[in-house]
Amino acid sequence: MGHKEDLEQMLGKLRAQRDELRVQMHLAKAELREEWDEVENKWQHVELKLEKAGHEARTSAEDVGAALGQVAEEIGAAYKRIKKSLS
Repeated sequence: MGHKEDLEQMLGKLRAQRDELRVQMHLAKAELREEWDEVENKWQHVELKLEKAGHEARTSAEDVGAALGQVAEEIGAAYKRIKKSLS
């Protein structure tokens, strides 16, 4: 499995976690909502980068993976913290 497939699989999991958490955010305390908003900003950045990369044929999957892998990991860690706080 290549870097592109790994990134797509990670982003698929993050999308599912995001959808699940978004439903529960109305129960969250204010400080947790602030963290959610920060993560949402990172998520929007990832989506824009993916869209831009899709339009730029010269951008390789490795370049996209390297640029977004770190952000995706940060988002995943934040989702875990948020989910734990909601429990």
